[in-house]
Amino acid sequence: MQPATPRKPQVNCGYTLAQPGHVHYLLVMSTDDRLDFPATGRNAEPILGVLRRVLPQQGTVLEIASGSGQHVAHFAQQFPELTWQPTDLDPDHRRSITAWTADLANVLDPVGLDATDDPWPLHAADAVLCANMIHIAPWEAGRGLLAGAERVLNTDGILYLYGPFRIDGVHTAESNAQFDASLKSRDPSWGVRDLNEVAHTAAEHGLNLETTIEMPANNLSVVFRKTA
Repeated sequence: MQPATPRKPQVNCGYTLAQPGHVHYLLVMSTDDRLDFPATGRNAEPILGVLRRVLPQQGTVLEIASGSGQHVAHFAQQFPELTWQPTDLDPDHRRSITAWTADLANVLDPVGLDATDDPWPLHAADAVLCANMIHIAPWEAGRGLLAGAERVLNTDGILYLYGPFRIDGVHTAESNAQFDASLKSRDPSWGVRDLNEVAHTAAEHGLNLETTIEMPANNLSVVFRKTA
């Protein structure tokens, strides 16, 4: 797994020219602020396949660390009955999210959110999504995510995580080990997290590990459910 490099999309007559193999987001809008993270475009469809199985039929979905906004734009179109609340600390990301979702009535304005904050700006949700964040942040952010999910999730709500994980301290692929080393060279507090530690901490916050699903590029989808 390699770090994503943000780039502006090519534009022709107001339409994004998606790269081969990427999800096509053909939305007529100003693209001045819209960022294109290639990895986000590639993994949107595999993630969508899992979300179709685990998201509720109605309610509010809180996305933590929404990044460019490509995910929430794609998912919100596929789940029009759900209300989507994107968040991100980075103002450039929030502007990009606004640009990607400008024509989507079921997406709320993005808000700034630090996962370690208590309280969060949203106080109730039926699902919390977080893709590719906990390894590119200090573990304090991961713990904050789990604590915040406990606070805001309604009973039977789900927390969905996506990204690379170690299992019993062992990387699932050599490429993940290399990625982990690269992350730690950039910031020693970053790194691929061990799923057992994540699940143990989640359980302390009333979030029970429900399922793990192997995904492309040696990633996992991990679903927790709040039981009380």
